[in-house]
Amino acid sequence: MITHTGPVRLNDYLFRDTWFIPAPGRVVFDTVVDLENYPRWWPDVRSVRKIDDDTAELVCRASLPYRLIVRMRRAEQDESRGLLKVCLEGDLEGSLAAAVTPHQAGTTLEITQQVVATKPLLRRLAPVARPLFLVNHALMMRRGHTGLRARLA
Repeated sequence: MITHTGPVRLNDYLFRDTWFIPAPGRVVFDTVVDLENYPRWWPDVRSVRKIDDDTAELVCRASLPYRLIVRMRRAEQDESRGLLKVCLEGDLEGSLAAAVTPHQAGTTLEITQQVVATKPLLRRLAPVARPLFLVNHALMMRRGHTGLRARLA
């Protein structure tokens, strides 16, 4: 299920996605924290460059003809509770939190992103293109979900 909540400001976004993955929780968690391998299973993540042990820079491009460069810095990683949180800087600023919950049939991955678009193109086009940005994000997340399921099948 994908839920998008209305903005406080035009360039603010809150995304909530819930993915079901038919794989053990530990395997899902390990794959989600392994940013360097995202391009192998998530087609919209074009490249990842490791900055240090807690920071990586991702270049993403989904369906619309623009790319986002986002630096992700680990803020929390608790394997025993299945929790992960990163701070985002760059074309999007804010945070992303993920919760991995194993259950009998597999694992649920809940992803919450609270961001502000800082890329000038996105800011300028938001008054007319915001609905397209939301669809673009939903398609990117759908491909990520499909890719993760295939990777762990």
